[in-house]
Amino acid sequence: MRRLIKTVALSAISMLLVCGATNAQSRNKVRKLEYNSQYNYEVATLAVGVDGTKLVKVWGYGKTAEDAVRDAKAQGVACAIFRGFPAGSNGSAAPTPAIVTDPNAATTHEAYFTKFFEPGGQYLQYVNLSTDGVSTDRVKVNKKTYKVGVELSIAYDELRKEMERQGIARKLNSGF
Repeated sequence: MRRLIKTVALSAISMLLVCGATNAQSRNKVRKLEYNSQYNYEVATLAVGVDGTKLVKVWGYGKTAEDAVRDAKAQGVACAIFRGFPAGSNGSAAPTPAIVTDPNAATTHEAYFTKFFEPGGQYLQYVNLSTDGVSTDRVKVNKKTYKVGVELSIAYDELRKEMERQGIARKLNSGF
């Protein structure tokens, strides 16, 4: 009987340790950006900047406000690539088309975009933070999630050139 109790107790402890390790690993994973979704962007166009930049306000989500700011940066670049930006609500900017017009580009070039959007990835070259991230547009959605609105300057023309160099976007005709 004692042997059975020991076996059951050891099994229970083993299960608890395995479950605890699995939960710790899942908590440490970075949320994967769903860059290929047309519907997961919360973006408002504020203005058109100089040298082919777009000033937009993007809302990001994260476990901390800092994570939400990082998410907003990635969302802003992904929106420029896959969906484009809406017109400015005050008439300050016309709608901006998506850089990539092929609806299958995200799956066709999945390896490139996975590397491009990895944490600290190349996408950061095309976004400048216009606000310091400590904004009035910071909301604690629930106990585990923050939603932060950040004004970003997206280097739209440079991003388009990179997508053209990679063969992902079509080159624009600049002449007659």
